[in-house]
Amino acid sequence: MTDRTPHHAAPVHAASASVNPVALRLGYAGLIPFVLGAALVWLVREDAHPYVTDGLSRYAAIVITFLGAIHWGLGMRQTIPSPTPFIWGIVPALLAWIASTMPPYAGLVIEGFLLIACYVADRKLYPSLGASAWLTLRFRLSAVAALSCFIAAQGT
Repeated sequence: MTDRTPHHAAPVHAASASVNPVALRLGYAGLIPFVLGAALVWLVREDAHPYVTDGLSRYAAIVITFLGAIHWGLGMRQTIPSPTPFIWGIVPALLAWIASTMPPYAGLVIEGFLLIACYVADRKLYPSLGASAWLTLRFRLSAVAALSCFIAAQGT
């Protein structure tokens, strides 16, 4: 009997082994509006510029709100719920809402820093909530999204 296991297969990173492949693809697809928005800020005519920056800022605010909401879902899974995930879960939404009402040169910078802050908080809280496997993906997505916000803010 011969071994039919491919010897050229790439090793699976332990942190990504339990990340749902659909979530992985959708997470990366979710970067398209960030990257496209950041590029368009530099490419569109002046009359279209406010629409691009406003759209990117609103999308960033929605994503930041989503990142906070994940903590509610994780908190609801706890046997003895701690208030921490619920309290933290609303903070990004409130701050992103404020940032999305600001001029893009300031709001997009704040949203970029909020994306980083959400990752830093997740790095601390995810292990206690049983979600450590998602941190590698979270880092990659947060880095690209935050960088996109900073690049777009520079173009305003």
